[in-house]
Amino acid sequence: MKCTRYQGRVTTWKDEQGFGFITPNTGGKQVFVHITAFSNHHRRPIGNEIVSYEVSKDASGKLKAEHVQYIDAPSRSKDGQFLLLFAIIFLVCMAISVFAGKLPLWVLGIYLLMSSCTLIAYKLDKTAARQNNRRTSEKTLHLLALIGGWPGAIIGQKLFRHKSKKLSFQVIFWATIILNCATLAWLLSIDGFAFTERVISTFLN
Repeated sequence: MKCTRYQGRVTTWKDEQGFGFITPNTGGKQVFVHITAFSNHHRRPIGNEIVSYEVSKDASGKLKAEHVQYIDAPSRSKDGQFLLLFAIIFLVCMAISVFAGKLPLWVLGIYLLMSSCTLIAYKLDKTAARQNNRRTSEKTLHLLALIGGWPGAIIGQKLFRHKSKKLSFQVIFWATIILNCATLAWLLSIDGFAFTERVISTFLN
């Protein structure tokens, strides 16, 4: 017997817990949906996706979605391509500044090191999300971005399609970029350069 399929929208999604709710197009009560109910195991919902699904009841009699399939194709935003280009250009410009003698080599080294660590963290978190394992906290990802890993974070978001559509995450993420760049600009100023020299001499003495 063929099961009836319904259409709706994922109006609530808690990625950390791996579940959410679908609002049917015809109205009515929301339907619970778990990450394991999605047919496409390589794509996690972020909210607001249009899906088709079958309905069953759990042990307590509550409705839950099964055999969930995406109807809308994932969008490929040009903004993502621009951000990826921005991150690459930023690192290239820093490298040019080092070779031109306008930027200390250790500054570039910190950005490259932290970007590499952040890229790995995004990869591990994406893998953990797919396998329903323990996730890397968003606070850790933001901290890595703040201390110089934001170019790697942009690359990771684009390369792994991870955290790039979650608005609350992106707001804080952009705040870390602005704060990091502002700090870098101050360190490269006369006052900042003098402060850096004092700190380095203190550690060496």
